[in-house]
Amino acid sequence: MTFEVLGKNGFVPTDAIKAYAEKRLRKVESFFGPQVVDVIRVVCKVYKDHHKVEVTVFSRGTQVRAESSDPDMYSAIDKVNDKLIAQIRKHRDKLKHHLEKEGIKEAYSKEFDAEELEKDILASQLVKNKKIELKPMTSAEAITQMELLGHDFFVFLDKETNSTHVVYRREDGDYAVIETTTI
Repeated sequence: MTFEVLGKNGFVPTDAIKAYAEKRLRKVESFFGPQVVDVIRVVCKVYKDHHKVEVTVFSRGTQVRAESSDPDMYSAIDKVNDKLIAQIRKHRDKLKHHLEKEGIKEAYSKEFDAEELEKDILASQLVKNKKIELKPMTSAEAITQMELLGHDFFVFLDKETNSTHVVYRREDGDYAVIETTTI
């Protein structure tokens, strides 16, 4: 498992920030089984009035992402750590349901301690172009992955039809799937 601590907007993370981020995020890593987490990427950004920290945990079959802002970089790291733990806790019950599936049981090795865990910009132009790797999965697995990433939609390859689908969260809180076909 490797830690990547990167800086953006002209910020170069110091050794102290790298060490602090690694120390705090070891707790997140401990919720996954041994040899399951490949990379924990921490991106630190500095703005005029605040610091922003984005963390993505890349593990086998799952990505968990959170971001947080604060005037102090260390506080932003603490907040993003708490958000990641809360996300993992939120999805614990969903994942327990799928534990009988091969590979999921090994992904979460530690039972969660509830007391320990308690601790519109409108774009006028295209600002980012992103490539994604489509993995075959069911709609339920795609919803879980979308929630773990904290996104409002998720693009996936349907296991049954082998076509690209998009699952998204509706304004009423329910989920919907857009199925694609070729002409």
